Amino acid sequence: MTLPPRTAQLQRTTRESDVRVTLALDGRGEVRLATGLGFLDHLLGTLAFHAGFDLELSATSDLAVDDHHGAEDCALALGAALDQALRERRGLVRFGSALAPLDEALARAALDLSGRPYAFVELGLVRERLGSLACEMIPHVFTSFALAARATLHLELLRGGNDHHRAEAAAKALALALREAVTVRDSRVPSLKGVL
Repeated sequence: MTLPPRTAQLQRTTRESDVRVTLALDGRGEVRLATGLGFLDHLLGTLAFHAGFDLELSATSDLAVDDHHGAEDCALALGAALDQALRERRGLVRFGSALAPLDEALARAALDLSGRPYAFVELGLVRERLGSLACEMIPHVFTSFALAARATLHLELLRGGNDHHRAEAAAKALALALREAVTVRDSRVPSLKGVL
């Protein structure tokens, strides 16, 4: 079955940030990121690469205040781009789940591209920061992404001692779940209700 390109291009501009996103779901994992927050680039790059998405995302934000607005708005823009690229969500596998290890860390993601936004994210991070990104922002990034994508996400750390590994394993688990969920299997709406 041949589908039209599943792509999205959008800009999210507020008084606090300006984010530009180009996303292709059926890509090769090519990423170009410039958020001004190195660890956020690392997380989003990991997510896109392992999901097989092509992603270009650039952002300017009020980093002189802190990292909150920039990180949140990047996640919201990326989630909105995913929602846009999925269109009617017709033919999707819809569900995805994955375990992803990174050395001593093990993360689990369960995802439903249901059109119903919900997120449970528990990573147990203990450091104050990873690079210039506050650790409290990392679960918020995953939550904001899921809500803007209109997805149900359960993302948790099963074990791990290194916060960098914990966060990156979570991004990889989400990526693998996304890769499964966005797979197209037929032309039907994947719901008994006939609509997502």
